[in-house]
Amino acid sequence: MTYVIGGNCIDVTDRACMGVCPVDCIYMGRRKCYINPNECIECGACEPECPVDAIFLDRAGESDPAKAIHVEDTERFFAEPLPGRGEPLGDPGGATAIGELGVDTPFVAEHSAR
Repeated sequence: MTYVIGGNCIDVTDRACMGVCPVDCIYMGRRKCYINPNECIECGACEPECPVDAIFLDRAGESDPAKAIHVEDTERFFAEPLPGRGEPLGDPGGATAIGELGVDTPFVAEHSAR
């Protein structure tokens, strides 16, 4: 299991979660943050820091279709090439070295603005 950032983060991106992540596995897209499921150590430090309650365990998606969409979308963020990129992001081993990516998955990019 791993943590996932859901739709409440879109256009909010408070980033408090990023500051407490001990393994630097929270990546910044353009409109939303994403937790790399292969790098997350499931410590839960990020969850209470989120001011909009966007962070949840991936297993919550098993019973909640609205959360399941974000579990799948997070997997795509790391496993498929993002718009304008030739290769998938994969597991780079830390968000700080990469910096803000400035791009989201098509699902988030097409999400209506708040």
